[in-house]
Amino acid sequence: MSEFAVDVRGVSKRFRLAHGQYNTVKERIIHGGRRKATEDFWALSDVSLTVQQGETVGILGRNGSGKSTLLKCICGVLQPTKGEVAVHGKLAGLLELGAGFQMDLTGRENIYLNGSLLGMSKREVDRAFDAIVDFSELEGFIDGPVKFYSSGMTVRLGFAVAVNVDPDVLVIDEVLAVGDERFQRKCLDRVKQFQQEGRTILLVTHSPDQVRAICDRGIVLSHGNLVAEGEPGEATRIFRERLMAEGGGMAVVDPAVVAVPATPGSLGSLDAVGSLDSLGADASPDTERPVRLRSVHRVYSGDNAVPYMRTGDDLTIRVEFEALYPTEDVVFSLEIRSEGGDILMRTDTSIIGTQIDAQPGTGVMHFGIVDMPLLDGSFTFAVGIQSRSGILYDWKETAGSFEVMNPGRATGSVHMKVHAALISSEGAAATGALAQPS
Repeated sequence: MSEFAVDVRGVSKRFRLAHGQYNTVKERIIHGGRRKATEDFWALSDVSLTVQQGETVGILGRNGSGKSTLLKCICGVLQPTKGEVAVHGKLAGLLELGAGFQMDLTGRENIYLNGSLLGMSKREVDRAFDAIVDFSELEGFIDGPVKFYSSGMTVRLGFAVAVNVDPDVLVIDEVLAVGDERFQRKCLDRVKQFQQEGRTILLVTHSPDQVRAICDRGIVLSHGNLVAEGEPGEATRIFRERLMAEGGGMAVVDPAVVAVPATPGSLGSLDAVGSLDSLGADASPDTERPVRLRSVHRVYSGDNAVPYMRTGDDLTIRVEFEALYPTEDVVFSLEIRSEGGDILMRTDTSIIGTQIDAQPGTGVMHFGIVDMPLLDGSFTFAVGIQSRSGILYDWKETAGSFEVMNPGRATGSVHMKVHAALISSEGAAATGALAQPS
């Protein structure tokens, strides 16, 4: 038996776009009976991809990059113009909100309809019916018409059917973003259960952190081309940098790490860990990216003679930016990651409660981490700028790094202040509180 679950070989997909709709006899006479002008649009161009059995692959790309078209070709909803797709095992796809549902039918009827479309017999749907309804949490609405369901209810029912047909390959296209947070966690728990069972999962998402958290591999699509494939962290970095480059028409320059002496009155040792100035003299105003990163520095509060900070020291991350024109309510974000790429902490100025209105020109924003709780290790951080509504202005995946050395005897990952007390059998304190050495 072959080891691959999905094999995409040189797939291209063309759509023919018509220009000028001649809908009446008069219009056709005026245009002399000429046929409508058409234009070929290639949604996919020679995409090749192999997904191994038991692998979870995340697909990233901006709107219009070809993600959904690729999944539809894999699921057989669309036939490639060129190339071929091979799938081993039973495939279940949740491609879009309400796909395959008949709005005038009830939820119960749609379960049987969707089950049959996914290759299940009526007897198999009968056996899975209670599990489907239980997972969707729609017991009180299952006999009502789907046209009266909310978008969240519709996707819950669709996801419940897809994960209960016992698929070998599960294909999910962005629908996990719909529904409340609790149901999203429930869906992710089911995805992780499938991973433990050795099933294959293809996931399209707009959340790079979701790819980093649950995927074994990431791929990046841009304008119908597969432009990157690799470890989740690397795919995430390429996606974000390409998003910036395409959004503003400029490439993001990798920073050169240089040492900068601490200035009088600073908190301590300061290193320029990221120089992101990509504006240049010819830069023109960009409505999609009005605020951009210029450089990022880290500032230690401790001993300037050593290249690391100690547990309990303060860390300041100094973000220099440039605004092309007045921009209200700019949100700066910060992620701290372990050496292995796991996100240890993410916050932003909106969460912190700091509103920043950027004025034209350059500015500086500080993130201050007080009493560093991390123990020994090497850590990296990412910095981003976005609008309050979530439009990404700029992002640096690896904006800098820092080292932490724990001077105490505690082991593990995080320093916690712990107190211990010995209590006598009568319940009275036999000794005073004993503080654990740190």
